[in-house]
Amino acid sequence: MANILGIDEAGRGPVLGPLIIAGVMITESDEEVLKNFGVKDSKLVKPSERENLFDKIIDIAKTTRIITVPPKEIDDAIISNDNMNLNWLEAKKSAEIINEFKPDIVVLDCPHPIPQKYEDYVRDLLDNSDIRIICEHKADLNHMSCSAASVLAKVAREREMDKIKNKYGETGPGYPSNKITQEFIKAKFDKHPEIFRKSWKTFQNLVKNKSQKKLNQYD
Repeated sequence: MANILGIDEAGRGPVLGPLIIAGVMITESDEEVLKNFGVKDSKLVKPSERENLFDKIIDIAKTTRIITVPPKEIDDAIISNDNMNLNWLEAKKSAEIINEFKPDIVVLDCPHPIPQKYEDYVRDLLDNSDIRIICEHKADLNHMSCSAASVLAKVAREREMDKIKNKYGETGPGYPSNKITQEFIKAKFDKHPEIFRKSWKTFQNLVKNKSQKKLNQYD
């Protein structure tokens, strides 16, 4: 029976906190078990239910892996001069999981607008380039292994955000458009730089505007 590895992420868009990439390897027989437990794309599951599913997925899956990518690593990738970006960083982390698990089939929830280009990039990083790869948009809706990975990534990301909030105060959800998050950046950007993605335009603009206001006080 084939081992199927699903990989998904949580936290690509936020301006603060880590990116989480999760891998879940199951067999075809595990798919029905996970489905009966209510596993599906994490966006379709209530937070309290996601927490319950987290442990069930860990118990049922053959193997799981959760990678936490901190803001500094994200910034380093985005501002580097070697054609790295968030998509390729996610691809590299995904390849790490694939090489570790050695599955028969890989299901990737594709972040790139062109799935074939993303698949080719990942395949070039693999120890075994003959692995069957299913790379598509919204794979977390259509493939149980990817749905399970989506839940693990989402819960892990929420737990990391809870740690940040407990330590630094109310951050909001971390998304650039959120008013609470914006106010938190303006108030804390120079006090806790380790939690922010400084390469994000939202962060740069808010910091720039605040600095300009300070300078204008002395005009």
